[in-house]
Amino acid sequence: MLRTTPGEWIALAACFLWIGMVIAISFMEAWLKFRAPGVTKAIGLSIGKRVFTALNRMEWVCAVILTAGVLLLPDHLHLITAVCFAAALCILLIQTIFWLPVLKIQADALIEGKNYSGKSVHINYVVGEIIKIIALFTAAILLGVQNFS
Repeated sequence: MLRTTPGEWIALAACFLWIGMVIAISFMEAWLKFRAPGVTKAIGLSIGKRVFTALNRMEWVCAVILTAGVLLLPDHLHLITAVCFAAALCILLIQTIFWLPVLKIQADALIEGKNYSGKSVHINYVVGEIIKIIALFTAAILLGVQNFS
């Protein structure tokens, strides 16, 4: 029997919206813009700074909505589901506080024509995105199995 509550729908919708935004921006837009005719490295980096700032803000909106949905759930989350949600939130926090500011500084340096060779923060950010997507997808599937079965 299907037993769903508004909290479950809210949590799942926020989760899949969040996943979709990250995949669309981080794994499609981010590299496609540099392949467009006439887009220089400086223009691409400038666009990227704005797009990733907007993505980060929208991710926080999804995180708040997801948290609200979870708080509205009638039952407690399974431990693994809760850990996956927490992992996604922790990665978002690290990205917001540490990695994005450094990436903006690097982008500004490259836009100004300065040589900036630090790639580790960019790699960390991409790995964080992959882990975040896996965590959110796992949490959404587990939440769906838990509450829609």
